[in-house]
Amino acid sequence: MTNFKTNIEFAYSLDNLDELRSFKKEFFTPKGKDGKSCIYLNGNSLGLQPRKTREIIDQELQDWARLGVRGHFESSTPWTDYHQLLTKKMAKIVGAKPIETVIMNTLTANLHFLMISFYNPTKKRNKILIESDAFPSDRYAVESQIRLHGFDPKKCIIEWSPKTGEKLLKMDHLEDILEKKGDEIELLLIGGVNYYTGQYLNLKKIADLGHSKGCKIGIDLAHGAGNIKPELHKSGVDFAAWCTYKYLNSGPGNLGGVFVHERHAYDKSLKRLTGWWGQEKSNRFKMREPLHIIPGAEGWQVSNPPIISMAAIKASLDLFDMAGMDALRKKSVFLTDYLEFLILNLDNENIEIISPKKSDQRGCQLSILIKNSDKYLHKKLLKNNIITDWRDPGVIRCAPVPMYNSFEDIYNFSVILKTILSKN
Repeated sequence: MTNFKTNIEFAYSLDNLDELRSFKKEFFTPKGKDGKSCIYLNGNSLGLQPRKTREIIDQELQDWARLGVRGHFESSTPWTDYHQLLTKKMAKIVGAKPIETVIMNTLTANLHFLMISFYNPTKKRNKILIESDAFPSDRYAVESQIRLHGFDPKKCIIEWSPKTGEKLLKMDHLEDILEKKGDEIELLLIGGVNYYTGQYLNLKKIADLGHSKGCKIGIDLAHGAGNIKPELHKSGVDFAAWCTYKYLNSGPGNLGGVFVHERHAYDKSLKRLTGWWGQEKSNRFKMREPLHIIPGAEGWQVSNPPIISMAAIKASLDLFDMAGMDALRKKSVFLTDYLEFLILNLDNENIEIISPKKSDQRGCQLSILIKNSDKYLHKKLLKNNIITDWRDPGVIRCAPVPMYNSFEDIYNFSVILKTILSKN
């Protein structure tokens, strides 16, 4: 939209037209040291707590107190099947089929589990391609997997980096890398939305390019799940993993999600680490039966689900199911475009938005590069009850989350930012 205006009345008018405005009251908003509500633009690090979370967790605590071990089969939501309550709703969020989706473990642990299955290096094909600015945990995981197979990370990691003088990744550069070295690359492990710039990459294009060279494709969706619509099944990627505590609001360090494409669902020849919860359900409690892997993503489970953690996830997924990803993504684009408009309208030469300019190439995150600065501006924002995220070297990440941020929030943030910059 090109007809944005710079007055508060315009923000009010947008909020009045917002079909999702009622969801804001479904979340707790942090307060500053002065007791006033903060403007929270940090959902890309940790989402806010849904008000229903305590109620849903309390129900499981009550069932545990009332039933003890019988809760596995007799609680209001029997624990043995609890993870299945979340599968369909999670699958809808990431554009997957239920058979392709499961919630288990945490993000980096899941990446390790999946790389055991999809990184099978040989003397000729042993390299892993990652973004040059991949999230550190992804890099550490990749390095350790390469070492596990007896290879040298310094020789086996290929980086997809922005071109000289640029900050964003370009698909033609990936094409060039694959054209030159594709027959040496076993796996591409790419962040679907880059944590630093907020760049949203074309997953289908990445999958098509990698598969054409015989590579496997894995996606880290930590900053994508609940943010963009990745359409994982249609993209054709082999696997993906994500956390649930950012845009999916499940609480600090909570469980992650896993996607394994349907074409691998019945392939029992895939190497994997196994445990009793990957056993066919009819045999799971028959302790002396040999292992028969459950088809689909559930077959990568090793342990029974942590119910209290999953209860927190359920509280958030229920809200996503009510709102719908189509409506959330539509508002996300509108809200982020509005934030971009207001920041650019400041016309300050010391700040630069390094996130993509096109809405279909970014999620609900704008990364603002503060030239020749330390954390001063970030700290000043915090003192003014604006919660953003600082990432070295020199970027403030702002995430206008459509589930709980309003257009008024965005307007007020821009006013406070302008005031701070004028005094600096």
